[in-house]
Formats: sequence, C-alpha cells, structure tokens
Amino acid sequence: MKTNKLLAFSIIAVFSLAFAGNVDAQRKSRAAQPAPVPLEKAVLKGDEKIATPYGVMELQHNYLTDESSQKLFDAMDLQRASQAYMWSTPLVSFVTWREEQNKHYGPNARGTFAVYVSFREKQGIVTANLTTPYFIAFDNLSNGPLYIEYPAGKTACAALDFWQRPVCDLGLTGPDRGEGGTYIIVGPEDNPEKYEKKGVHVFQSATNNIMWGFRILDTNPAFETNFVKALKVSALGGQPVQNKLIEGLDKTWSATAYRGMDYWKALHNVINQEPVREQDKAWMAMIEPLGIVKGKPFSPDARQTKILTEGAALGELMARNLATNPRFMENYWPEKQWHNMIAFSIPQITYNKVELDERTVWFYDAVTSSEGMVNPYIGKGQVYLVAKRDSKGNLFRADKTYRLRVPANVPTAQFWAVDLYSQDTRRHYDNGDPNPKVSSVAINSRMPDIKRNEDGTVDLYIGAKAPEGYESNYMKTVGTDGWFVIFRLYAPLQPYFDKTFVLPDFEELN
Repeated sequence: MKTNKLLAFSIIAVFSLAFAGNVDAQRKSRAAQPAPVPLEKAVLKGDEKIATPYGVMELQHNYLTDESSQKLFDAMDLQRASQAYMWSTPLVSFVTWREEQNKHYGPNARGTFAVYVSFREKQGIVTANLTTPYFIAFDNLSNGPLYIEYPAGKTACAALDFWQRPVCDLGLTGPDRGEGGTYIIVGPEDNPEKYEKKGVHVFQSATNNIMWGFRILDTNPAFETNFVKALKVSALGGQPVQNKLIEGLDKTWSATAYRGMDYWKALHNVINQEPVREQDKAWMAMIEPLGIVKGKPFSPDARQTKILTEGAALGELMARNLATNPRFMENYWPEKQWHNMIAFSIPQITYNKVELDERTVWFYDAVTSSEGMVNPYIGKGQVYLVAKRDSKGNLFRADKTYRLRVPANVPTAQFWAVDLYSQDTRRHYDNGDPNPKVSSVAINSRMPDIKRNEDGTVDLYIGAKAPEGYESNYMKTVGTDGWFVIFRLYAPLQPYFDKTFVLPDFEELN
C-alpha cells in the first residue's frame, strides 16, 4: 500500500514538474517574441509585427499573414467608404430631396411643382430661408431635352445638375433678364449645338437628373396664377404638359440626407442613372469593392454592410467636423468666429484639383448653389456667414443663452436675416413649439416687431431662456440639440467686401 502511495506521489510530482517546465517555456517563448514596432518605425521586411491604428499586422518572410491581410482589406474599405461619403454628399443630398419630395408631395412628373410656403413645409429643406415661397420640380433628361417657355415677370429661377452645380438661371438673373424667353436644357450625352438657333437659350447639364425651381418676387396676388398658366414645359417637340402645383399641405417632412445603408442605396440608385464624369472615375473604382458598381445590382454581403454602415457614420462625422472647423480657410474676420460657408468655384473643380473639402463644407450643411451665391458682388447675390462658436471660441450649447448684437448699418441693398438650424438635421430648428412660426427660428431686418436699441443696433438672443422684454428678438433651443446660425446678407455692399463692416460674435450670457 505504501509502495502504491509512493508511486502515485512520484507520478504527480513528475507531472507537476513537467507542467511547470512547460509554463516556464511558454513564458520564455512569449518573452522572446519581439513586441510590435510602431508603424513609423516598421522596416516592412522579413518577420515583423507592426502596430497600426487598425490592429497589429504581422509579416512572415515578407508576406502578410492571412489574418493581417483581412484586417488591411477591412481598413482600406472603411477608409474608402468614409471618403466616398464626402465625395458623394452633394449627389446623395439631392437624391434624398427628390425621393422625400416625391413621397410626401406626390410622384415626380414633368410640370409638377411642390410649393413650399408654410413653416412646416420649408422646415423640411436643408437650411432653407423663410422669406419667399419655393416652387420645386425634379426632371430627367435621359429621354431628350427639356423645353421651357418661360414667362416675363419678377421671378428668380434656376436649374441645377445633381452635383448641385448651376446649369442656368431663368428670369431676372437669367439671360432673358425678366423679359421671358425660350430655354432648352439638354442632357450630358447630347449635343447642345444641334439645338442652337436665334432667340433660344440652350444649356447642357452634366447629369440626366436636374432640379429646377423658381420664386415669385412680384407681390401682386394675381401674378402667380397668371405666371403658372403662361409657363410652358414639355419635351422638345412635344405638347406642353398641364402644370400642376402641389400646395397647402403644411406637413412635416425631411430632406436631410439619408444615413446608414439608405445613403448607399441612394448613391447606387443615382450612379446608375448617370454617365460617369472623368473626375469621378477614381471614386467609382474605390466604391466597387464595397458592392456599389454601375450596371450591377446592389447586394452587399454581411462584411460589406458592416463596413458601409460604419463608413457612412464615420464619413458624416468627418463632414460635420469639416463644416465646423474648415481647416482650409481662415475666418472671414481674423478676430471673429464667422466664416463664409461657400469656398468653392461654380464647377467645383479647378485646374489642379476637385474642390472636395470645400464643397463638403457647404453641401453637408446646405443645398443648392448659384452664381449669385458663389460669386456675390456689390449689390448683387447673397452672402452666407456661419457661426458655431461664441466669442470665447466655445462651441454653442443648447442649454445656454447667447446674445448677438447686430450693428445698426449692416451693408445690404436689401435686408439681412439670421436663421437658426439644428446641427443634427441642418434644417430649421425644432424647439418643440406645437404651432411653429417663422419668427421662432428666423429673424430678419424687415420684421416690424423686432426690438431695436436707441443706436439702431439689434440684440438677438438664442438659447434656453428669453431675456425679459426681448421675446420678439429670441429664438429658443432645447435639450441637447446643438445649433448654428447662418447670417445672410442679401445684395451685400462695399463695406462687407472691404471688411470695414465687422459682425460681432455671439456672447454667452450668465
């Protein structure tokens, strides 16, 4: 019996020593393995482990291991998805507007205009202004040119391609100068020269899809009815359609660009409706491994879906950061927090580059562009100044209250306006008012009830609480819905351009 016990103890001791020796060997083996080197110190040869922002990548005899290979593909595709978000922002923003307008205001049809008049109607449009009604239509040129007989009168009208670049103006700012005229808009693969003749204004769009719309500037109540009746819209050589106005809906809706997989579905949809521009071919190559391929169905697998969902979120964060901190330009006045939102050219491309970051800043926070918006000059066009920080450089908060003292003589030939927008939706702020009205989120110099100081300055208040006696000058913020404002100068004058006029910053109030 004692012999058996001694044998058992001996066996246990042997196994214990062997186990301890094995653990010790494993520890020594792990200790002998080199730690991953930082990416900037990697030699990229032989056997090497490299620490990257996307995990440790391992080389064995100069080759990436299979595990590291997959990590790198995931990293590369996430990078491509996030950058493709910013590249495609103006395109998807317009697709979203078209699809949501069709959903809420009826199907897209030639000669059919959604009319936005009420606060709720305009609140659906990204950074709309609340001064005049909008008449908005979407059209497609893939089956031939759009023919427009545009009536005379005081209107502002523009057509834009789906990269949100102006195709042409009509009306007061167009070649007819408000006298009325005939317009032909042709698609990107058509030849505009074959339609040219005396008395006809021919323009070519870079995309098949276009948005066009107008604003009535004549205050005569009968003008709108007569104008719409005289407006003739048709396919070239076809019979004019019966124009239709969809109006008076007064409903809540949203044209804020889609998020998540809906963003990529919209992008896939529109690139299959358009020819690929030369400047976009590299981007088309980058989104192909993500499952977005012209001429093929969009059926992403689980891996692609995960990366696309993450890429849309990361891309939007990057776009939002650029729009808040546009690092490629200085503030308009060096000592102030205001910057001009539009920093790109009309074609959005220069001799040397595509203006990628510049257009991202505008088209994340806003929609549409025109000659008067991009290139205002003395007494013409509009200026868009944005602020997202107070006088101390702190980002605006919804739970604090701020004051902006607007100078007495803002240099405009028309008027100035301050509009309050949500940083989340980039649409007019929703502060919970069950009966929202324009003055709750937009104040302009033409409003008769705004309170003015004795020296002509105007104190505007934005935040959680209205100062007593200044309710007419107050715009309310709620919860954690961070906000920003656009200060518009309609028909800016010389003191703006030479910077002798300076707009103060918002000051946080205790």
